[in-house]
Amino acid sequence: MLKKLLLPISVLTLSIWAQQAQADEGQWQPHQLPQLKNELKRIGITIPAEKLADLGKHPMSAMASLGGCSASFVSNAGLAVTNHHCAYAAIQRNSSATRNLIADGFLAKTRAEELPAGASERIYITDKVETVTARVTGGLSAGLSGRERHELIQNRIKALIFECEQDKAYRCSVPSFHRGLEYYRIRQLMIRDVRLVYAPSEKIGNFGGDIDNFEWPRHTGDFSFLRAYVGKDGRPADPSPDNVPYQSKDFLQISAEGLKAGDPILLAGYPGRTSRYKLPVEIRNARDVSYPRRVAESQADLNEIAKATQGNPESAVRYASVVKGINNGMKKSQGLLDGFARKDIAAIKDVQSAEFRQWFAQHSPDTALLDELEQVIAADMALTEQEFAFSVALHSDMLRSARSLYRLAIEHKKPDAERESGYQERDVSFIKARLSRLEQSFVSNVDQARWQAALQRYLQMPAAMHPAGLDALLPAVPAIANLYTQTKLTATAQRLSWVEKSADSMAQSDDAFLNLAIKLYPVADNLEKSRKEIDGNLERIIPRYMQALIDWKKSLGKPVYADANSTLRVTFGTVAAYSPRDGISKGPFTTVNGIVEKSTKEAPFITPPALLDAVKAQRFGVYRDAVLGTVPVNFLSSADTTGGNSGSAVMNKRGELVGLNFDSTYESVTKDWYFDTAITRAIHLDIRYMLWVMQEIDHADNLLKEMTIKYPR
Repeated sequence: MLKKLLLPISVLTLSIWAQQAQADEGQWQPHQLPQLKNELKRIGITIPAEKLADLGKHPMSAMASLGGCSASFVSNAGLAVTNHHCAYAAIQRNSSATRNLIADGFLAKTRAEELPAGASERIYITDKVETVTARVTGGLSAGLSGRERHELIQNRIKALIFECEQDKAYRCSVPSFHRGLEYYRIRQLMIRDVRLVYAPSEKIGNFGGDIDNFEWPRHTGDFSFLRAYVGKDGRPADPSPDNVPYQSKDFLQISAEGLKAGDPILLAGYPGRTSRYKLPVEIRNARDVSYPRRVAESQADLNEIAKATQGNPESAVRYASVVKGINNGMKKSQGLLDGFARKDIAAIKDVQSAEFRQWFAQHSPDTALLDELEQVIAADMALTEQEFAFSVALHSDMLRSARSLYRLAIEHKKPDAERESGYQERDVSFIKARLSRLEQSFVSNVDQARWQAALQRYLQMPAAMHPAGLDALLPAVPAIANLYTQTKLTATAQRLSWVEKSADSMAQSDDAFLNLAIKLYPVADNLEKSRKEIDGNLERIIPRYMQALIDWKKSLGKPVYADANSTLRVTFGTVAAYSPRDGISKGPFTTVNGIVEKSTKEAPFITPPALLDAVKAQRFGVYRDAVLGTVPVNFLSSADTTGGNSGSAVMNKRGELVGLNFDSTYESVTKDWYFDTAITRAIHLDIRYMLWVMQEIDHADNLLKEMTIKYPR
């Protein structure tokens, strides 16, 4: 059960503005919801706010994380629904050129037919959250260097995690909130045996592909099903044929009754990262430097993958998930650039910053804060430039594996508590999973081509971006090919064989990639030490700034919620259309008729004949919307979402599942930095389309029977 240990700033702030809050803005920690009960009631949510705050009660107990996406349980036998693109890697890992589940889809009619989702796949269920701020930052000496401060904080966090993970069924974390002002310890049940149950063809699950990504109108059936398995004792276990379905404590009932414009919705999931509290200088850096580089780098990498896989279907399948991920990130980055061009968010923040500074000068004795803040942010941005260049110079999955193995060997020399996070004993299984997963998404000649092209791009970067000592250690571009003929790490068994070996044994190896990893280690170590120094200074200064900013917002009666950080959050809003520009109104629903209109004989707008036939024959059954006269596919809401919210449950006022979040409109992408109520819209799959596809197209009768579905009267 969630421990309701609220910090004073959260309570005071919320109590002031609860009557004035906008329904759509805010990614709220569950424990904050009782302070928002009036707002929830105002928009029509009938679930008591106190119930929503309790992780041990429905509906929050049915929510799950996939470690990058969100999901929810929809039966008491561990059946979880998420997005097609969230299960894409699992689909790809089970595919080949001759058995292409991406193109053809997959349905397990029995549990024996369910497929392993992959060695690295996990389902996490949050069951406990407690504030630990005092244990993380209390009593820190003002005389500590940045690096000393950061390492002390990390050591305290590792101790808190170790204490929490005495029961190995759980995975614990201690993320920061409000940029280091608050820390919470979060405990999650970690299920390690995850299986693919059902995924429609990409002609449904990825209809429109990258062309329609972030666009509206949208007609995508972005859903898939996974199942969680545990040992016979009911506890998480390694994958085994003897495991049994997880008996989920709660699951969501599904409502096929549908929604209409203006109806309230609740959305629960694990949003990744937002930057709502960044300073104007940070926004300009993102707009003018960081995002343009990301877009250019992503496009260049995609071009190399396309050239290297051309004419080779097996290679194309292996890199399908990689390409999809790069495309998604690139389009989001481009959307941010377009959004920054459309609305000068930095100028908006300038005005807010000036107002804050005026208030700060009158109310705070911390006169040195703002100058210190500017200095440490400038240092952070300068180091980020070098870190970006370093990542481009070493852009090889094979080299990344070798570097990970050597770093693990270095850390193994230390007591476990003193090892760096990510290389402790608790992390070894994840490292092994990554090394194993590479088998499904790696081809030597493709990796080689990507790295050679990336190294050439690195060499064209300004000298100030090149980390000290790196250039002398890098191979000449033509010599990269030789490394792949002088390594055995291309074989999964060989990679795994090095996991437990010492750094000394690696130093004696003649493996070309291990040798290079060893040579590169000092440069990487120096970069890491610089990062710790800067992060420690940020951890000293940013919380002071955030406390002042919160106090200022509190004085204005404005909402204060922490930036998204991949922890469980709840947002709420209404089904709503929007106007992206003058004279144009969009939404809030699309229908299967739009699929027919969009369909061509060319990807990504190819539609299964069975679906076209069903639409033309109007075989809509109970899924026909009374107002639209057909089956809805996607809908818009004003909910506050971001990456990581993919797969999040969209619920009606009673907490019944009515949709799955999967995207945002292109105009909304800048909401990671600034929430514009007028145009920010999230895109959701209408659950009626999912059910219709399952029944009419793919005949997933076994799953329809397993779920509890409320049909229209």
